[in-house]
Amino acid sequence: MSGDPVVEINAKDVGLEKIASGKVREIFKVDDETLLFVATDRISAYDVVLENVSATDTCQGSNSHLPTHDSSKNYHILNPSKGISGKGALLTQLSAHWFDLIKTNIPSLQLHLISLSLPPNIPPQTQPLLAKRSMQVRRHPILPIESIVRGYITGSAWAEYRVSGTVNGMRMPAGLRESQKLETAIWTPSTKAEAGAHDENISKERAGEILGEEVAGRVERMSLRLYEMARDYAEKRGILIADTKFEFGLDKQTNELVLVDEVLTPDSSRFWSAESYVVGQSQQSYDKQYLRDWLTSTGHKGKEGVRLPEEIARRTAEKYTEAYEKLTGKTWR
Repeated sequence: MSGDPVVEINAKDVGLEKIASGKVREIFKVDDETLLFVATDRISAYDVVLENVSATDTCQGSNSHLPTHDSSKNYHILNPSKGISGKGALLTQLSAHWFDLIKTNIPSLQLHLISLSLPPNIPPQTQPLLAKRSMQVRRHPILPIESIVRGYITGSAWAEYRVSGTVNGMRMPAGLRESQKLETAIWTPSTKAEAGAHDENISKERAGEILGEEVAGRVERMSLRLYEMARDYAEKRGILIADTKFEFGLDKQTNELVLVDEVLTPDSSRFWSAESYVVGQSQQSYDKQYLRDWLTSTGHKGKEGVRLPEEIARRTAEKYTEAYEKLTGKTWR
């Protein structure tokens, strides 16, 4: 990944109304039924968007949040916003790869993706900025939960299990070890937090109260089916999908589920190396766990204004690229 990161996209440049701005994506209205999703190069962890720092010129001030083991280095902010160059395009192209596979393997599931092409009224000078990182999608009401499936016990699930023997309030078998594969994958939904807030793990029962039991049941079954398809595909290519997050909408005419947003990317999943997998410890990953580990080890987990050292940004980009190439069989450029 090279070049300047795309961290902000001006609605005036796009020529469309911007209707939402998330941690990573900008959403524009194409027409009443169609949206343009644009993935920026911003990177977030623990619901906070991070900044980049380069070990070149001096960055002064006690609020720089630099790791203590690098305190002898001088740092310079690469960009007053936040981003890893090319990340948004990679996430979009990997999502498109998965959408193609899902269309083949689960043809009954509606997908929100219409096209990777840009609307014809995008100004010519803006088209190179949006190319590869944009999706035209159908507009649907979005269900207010994140649908998480776990095939291995790690992350917040491992933290809860160590304390109470449960995951999202569900009693789990005794004696599980960190990163152990579960006998069967489990559905562990969470709330969908507003900007600046944090998602909260919830029980199946609470998800049923939010969505209605019938819809929640459909979301659970489809999420598990998607995970199992993706797990088997990825494992043949040397990647273990420890967990992943899906999001769904509902078709207003048919009330059928629609798979929306990004899908099975390093931003929304934990990808582990199958070759180096060992139960009982944290794993070599192809996602932003490397970044999360750095934030935790340096005491910056969940903090605003954290500046990301160049080496951490570079290694994160390398891991994303490796995941893309292993899963698609294509060289990222």
